[in-house]
Amino acid sequence: MTETLIAPPGLKGVVVADTEIGEVRGAEGFFHYREHDAARLAGERGFEEIWHLLVDGHLPDPAELDAFTAEVAPLRALPPELAELVPVVAGSGQERDLMPRLRTCLSQLGAVEGFAPVWGADRASVRADVLRVAAVVPTLLAALHRTRQGLDPVAPDPGLSAGANWLRMVTGETPTAEVERAIGTYLGLTVDHGFNASTFTARVITSTGADVVAAVCGAIGSFTGPLHGGAPDRALDALDEIGTPDRVEPWVREQVAAGRRIMGFGHGVYTTEDPRARVLRGIAAERGGELYEFAAATERTVLATLAELKPGRRLDVNVEFWAGVVMEQCGLPRSMFTPTFTCARVVGWGAHILEQAAGTKIYRPLARYTGPEPRR
Repeated sequence: MTETLIAPPGLKGVVVADTEIGEVRGAEGFFHYREHDAARLAGERGFEEIWHLLVDGHLPDPAELDAFTAEVAPLRALPPELAELVPVVAGSGQERDLMPRLRTCLSQLGAVEGFAPVWGADRASVRADVLRVAAVVPTLLAALHRTRQGLDPVAPDPGLSAGANWLRMVTGETPTAEVERAIGTYLGLTVDHGFNASTFTARVITSTGADVVAAVCGAIGSFTGPLHGGAPDRALDALDEIGTPDRVEPWVREQVAAGRRIMGFGHGVYTTEDPRARVLRGIAAERGGELYEFAAATERTVLATLAELKPGRRLDVNVEFWAGVVMEQCGLPRSMFTPTFTCARVVGWGAHILEQAAGTKIYRPLARYTGPEPRR
């Protein structure tokens, strides 16, 4: 008889698969993409280079980068059927929430372009599908946003980087080199981060043999939770609620006393500083300004107050806090914070889908029944 193992809540600390894509070492405050230090890579390499690394297994040489960029550029365009759907979908839902609309449009993309199940598909076919989805997601999100605002969508420019293209499609203006670098670094930092909830969701769906669009839509569903990808704008909302530096400490005490989570602090894996937060803090500092000064003062006070109220439990700043600051400095509206995160993470989901599709085993864990005894 097979022994039944009982996993801890949330599968914390349980290894469920092998991967060559990357790893998060929480106790060290370190994460990597394949063999490369991810935080360093994001500051030194372009987004397309990191995309190539995750999907094709190595950093491209100049010729490979040119070929990859040329391959991806036409994949950013919307098919006519989807362009017609965008105004209908954009007109529904809450003002801030683009993510459900993205799911709707992606599902239609899967139908229009006939995405096939990954079960039995060769690697080249699955790779083509993950590239298409990752390339078109920013175009869809920007089109939904601008249509919602009563503006015409801006078509992607094949001559721009991923970060510059995203900002141009959202704002209608080509960003400065400084802003392009800031957003590009953020995108590179957040492409992948271990077996987080959305990545795991994508892999579970892929393990059933479903198509790439199905897996990405499932991942988006996980990603929208406020404990996952939905946190950057909430961290900035908290700064608004605090208002002034002298209000930080009493505000933190109020939150802790009420048992509320302080967005932007604490992480499920890191027991030290989130390395992504360190990089983004540096970018925010370079841009400076009142928002940076207030955020830096808030970080110091929150950490000191949490250390007093929760001794023995280190709760450091995480990526969402400084990600929100950087995106605000770069002129992105808060409704576009989680969509910006999505533009990066969809590349990581695609890499994991491609890796998972090579396997043949469906995820099928057990649940421990805790209800009343059945009647026989």
